[in-house]
Amino acid sequence: MALTLERNVLKFYQGLEQGIIYGRKCTECGAVEFPPHYACNECGYHETEWVELSGKGVLKSVILPVSLNADNKLAAIGDYCFGIVQLEEGCEFNSTIFGVNAENADAIRAKLPVPVHAKFVPMDGYTTLLFEVDKDAL
Repeated sequence: MALTLERNVLKFYQGLEQGIIYGRKCTECGAVEFPPHYACNECGYHETEWVELSGKGVLKSVILPVSLNADNKLAAIGDYCFGIVQLEEGCEFNSTIFGVNAENADAIRAKLPVPVHAKFVPMDGYTTLLFEVDKDAL
């Protein structure tokens, strides 16, 4: 790993290098935070613990890239969009999702939510977490 990381994100990025997604689970209410936070956004409790996440979820929205937000590095990997992903564990966040393009975006939008899975991609010296639409959803 080329980056020097602080303690609070080191485990997260080490997990990505191994193909593991870590979040934080509140020890009070059980809510799962992703991206990981050291306090619960659901109940405000100050203690959370590391948990492994499934990497499976659903895509809830589709936004195709345009010239202002297009990324050549992402385009070199494949067709992609931006959207809201909700993991099986309940947390929602914005992400990049592969497998969506101008030709299939309307059909995918009509089926939302559609299943997605984690895609671990080496970029800029570290592994980043992106998502991909499940083949059977296309």
